[in-house]
Amino acid sequence: MIAAGGPSLFKNGKGCGACYQIKCAGNRACSGRPVTVTITDSCPGGACLAESAHFDMSGTAFGAMANRGMADRLRSAGILKIQYKRVPCNYNGETINFKVDAGSNPYYLAVLVMYVGGDGDVAKVDVMQAGCNSWTPMQQSWGAVWRVNSNDGKPLRAPFSVRITSASGKVLVARNAIPAGWGAGATYRSTVNYGY
Repeated sequence: MIAAGGPSLFKNGKGCGACYQIKCAGNRACSGRPVTVTITDSCPGGACLAESAHFDMSGTAFGAMANRGMADRLRSAGILKIQYKRVPCNYNGETINFKVDAGSNPYYLAVLVMYVGGDGDVAKVDVMQAGCNSWTPMQQSWGAVWRVNSNDGKPLRAPFSVRITSASGKVLVARNAIPAGWGAGATYRSTVNYGY
């Protein structure tokens, strides 16, 4: 099942999570053409317990499944039946980006991990501070947002290298991905991605 109006991490919802090819059925507004969307978060419990799959989608994603001129009708349809399959994420050569959360400060760093190619499913993120030789695990806040706190009462030291482990076990390291002098709300592009 799919429900309209779920939260979107940024304007077009692209680039943050696992990729699925979906199409809706059972509504005259459905085009029947598959579209690729990015799923950022799961729905563990509550309304999702009764269904094998439940996606809350942005209005943009809903509209993409509609016949021409019927996007608004599909967005207001509520719950729809869909067919879906997991597909590799392909961002046409885009490298992994790290958007620093607006609430980050010298003692707390949270980043939105964007444009992860391949399976797109980030299972683990670690960070290495400047002057360190070891990785510190980040905690998943929600969706594709990962965070770390200073454990010793001292400010975190940039630049930060980021190590990403995908759900399939592939490891990728973005060296000095978040520079010294980083800013809350800023986005930093790495030079790496899976499959590129």
